[in-house]
Amino acid sequence: MTTGHDVVVIGGGHNGLVAGAYLARAGKKVLILERAGEVGGILRGGELAPGFVAPGIAHTVGRLRRSVIADLKLERHGFRAIEPDVRVFAPQPDGRAITFWADAGRTAEEIRALSAKDADAYVAFDRKVRVLASFVAHIDAATPPDVKVPSIADAIAGLKLGKAFRDLGAKAGRETIRALPMAVADFVGENFEEEAVRGPLAARGVLYTNVGPWAAGTAAVYLSDSAGSDGGAPGQSTFAEGGTAELARVLRRAAESFGAQVRTGAEVMELLTRDGRVVGVRTATGETIEARAVVSTADPKRTLRLVDPEVLGPHMVWRAGNIRQPGATAKVDLALGGLPAFTGADEDRLRGRIVIAPSIDHAERAKDASKYGQVAEEPWLEATIPSLTDPSLAPDGKHVMSVLFEAAPRHLRDGDWSSERERVGDVAVRTLERYAPGLGELIEARRVITPEDLETEYALTGGHVYHAEPGLDQFFAWRPLNGHARYRFVVDGLYLAGSGAHPGGGITGGPAANAARAILKDL
Repeated sequence: MTTGHDVVVIGGGHNGLVAGAYLARAGKKVLILERAGEVGGILRGGELAPGFVAPGIAHTVGRLRRSVIADLKLERHGFRAIEPDVRVFAPQPDGRAITFWADAGRTAEEIRALSAKDADAYVAFDRKVRVLASFVAHIDAATPPDVKVPSIADAIAGLKLGKAFRDLGAKAGRETIRALPMAVADFVGENFEEEAVRGPLAARGVLYTNVGPWAAGTAAVYLSDSAGSDGGAPGQSTFAEGGTAELARVLRRAAESFGAQVRTGAEVMELLTRDGRVVGVRTATGETIEARAVVSTADPKRTLRLVDPEVLGPHMVWRAGNIRQPGATAKVDLALGGLPAFTGADEDRLRGRIVIAPSIDHAERAKDASKYGQVAEEPWLEATIPSLTDPSLAPDGKHVMSVLFEAAPRHLRDGDWSSERERVGDVAVRTLERYAPGLGELIEARRVITPEDLETEYALTGGHVYHAEPGLDQFFAWRPLNGHARYRFVVDGLYLAGSGAHPGGGITGGPAANAARAILKDL
């Protein structure tokens, strides 16, 4: 038995490392346990072929909280953000294309060739997204209130949110209340008439989810993606120098610099309880490690499976089973012998995200396939070529391409993933070739990561990258469960600090930073 730790953190993904770093910075003795052979979670990349370094499941890192970067001194530990001027290149089946730049005015001029009305509306829409997202950022930074017995601290937090809301002004405040429950299709569609503009913007509200853009509440997902960043209407396209795995190594160095210990290849199999309180963990090797608190950055269902069902009780077991985690995202990595030639694009336009979502309904139909247990034959894709901005990721003159495939269900209606895996890769390449003829001839190596792989290799229940659907019923005080949204999770001494906790998924570090605040208050 190992004793003497204040906190054991389950999971060495980005949230586990952020939580461990904050707790160690506050003087706590912290041990971070990671089941895989390396840290990083969805940041883990890998060598696709000799010299080709593919990014993790999350291929951009622009949503990482600025406060996390500053507090943990990530730049001192080697973090470098690469921020190209382009955000999104969105090609169309008819050969047209729109490039969304960081500069909203420049984007408006791109749009003018398709629609003067949409061009005139774009700058104002970008400004509106930034204003509304600024309030969402305040929500993201807050600890959800205790809805049954609100405390004085909850009242103070409510007053702070109220002030942030009042600071929006009456018009923006009304728009915020109206927008958050909307479908992103409506939110975008009421501002623009061209599907070439609507499709790429709306698709961002359903990335990594199992709903389409016509689902209620997806406007909130869209706005959350711009919260706390310079995302604006098209979102961020920021890369970590050295790849996403390098960001994971930076986070590990930061945590260790504050005194946290990190162990890889250490899978937690059981949470130890005594008198109804979590007091430590048991690993796969049989080692028991006691601690004053245990912080899980695994998803909620996986976390609760570590607790003795008798401690949870049948009602909580039933409630946990109803947390929605229907993964619907696959990933295709490509090692390319040269730069693909997208119609209407020079090299600069390919430095951000390449979004193939020609219309809102195209994105909706792609998600429909997953809902019925099928791989989308006409998917919408988000691709990046990170080697364009960071040549160290591929051999000279060659490139690595990362493609998120929407949508593919974790559980197939017909067949299984052993037979469907390569078909996802084939469909992705076929789709890309419509916009970049000859791309298939450039492929030197290919890797397909299925939702099943996300569950088995990345420990994501249901293959859901966000740990739980970001729907209105799993948002803020309801994430992941009503009554258990304040990071103190179900059993005394257990805390949830992963993407299944508020404010949800993405490479933000937000759930971990918020949870660390609650843990330090208790300790």
